[in-house]
Amino acid sequence: MLVLLPPSEGKAASGRGAPLKPEALSLPGLAAARAAVLDELVELCAADEEKAREVLGLSEGLRGEVAKNAELRTAGTRPAGEIYTGVLYDALDLASLDAAAKRRAGKSLLVFSGLWGAVRVGDRIPSYRCSMGVKLPGLGALGAYWRGPLAEVMPEVAGDGLVLDLRSSAYAAAWKPKGEVAQRTASVRVLHSQMVDGVEKRSVVSHFNKATKGRLVRDLLVSGARPKGPAELVGTLRDLGYVVEAEAPERSGRAWSLDVVVTEIH
Repeated sequence: MLVLLPPSEGKAASGRGAPLKPEALSLPGLAAARAAVLDELVELCAADEEKAREVLGLSEGLRGEVAKNAELRTAGTRPAGEIYTGVLYDALDLASLDAAAKRRAGKSLLVFSGLWGAVRVGDRIPSYRCSMGVKLPGLGALGAYWRGPLAEVMPEVAGDGLVLDLRSSAYAAAWKPKGEVAQRTASVRVLHSQMVDGVEKRSVVSHFNKATKGRLVRDLLVSGARPKGPAELVGTLRDLGYVVEAEAPERSGRAWSLDVVVTEIH
């Protein structure tokens, strides 16, 4: 099973470990594309703080993120699973997993990124600020930039098993499974259900959407379940206590759509 995750906007501080070793990152087929983004981002942030802040969409209070980006080549690193914080990763709580679940996380979790394209949670990276929505002056919109490189490497990374897609829309646009891979891909959204004047109303609540996805991934890792496809995933999630509504694609070569329905927000 391959689980596709979005990164977090906020990130932990860079570690005290050795500086970035690009050649050591997973998905080596992305190396050239990563180098191009890294070069432009570092150059932009080192040369013109105000322009960099505008390009990155940072408020005055986040001015320090520009200086952090300028030092990406020399900053310390730590595993990506520790760098990414925020609601989804708090709920996932990788650090508290037992050894077997951590091994499963290392093999199955893939985090998409505006800077790196995609990394595994064990890859050592520095803290950075560069979302998929950024448009760099030289390379253009990163969402479009990454489509070619990711299209080259992702079919092999996906292997022949289930692909569970939990990415937000900006990151999902950077790589869309096609053909046979799409048929074994399940895209998940979380809906909050509540009764209003006797009528059920459903809505997407961003914070709880992220938290539920984090808990869902954690439960899958802890259980050791290995669903082979979307239909089997539905049964697995229901066994884990989730209310799931599934919609098989009407045409071949399309991904499944799964709604996880919750009634409590926490």
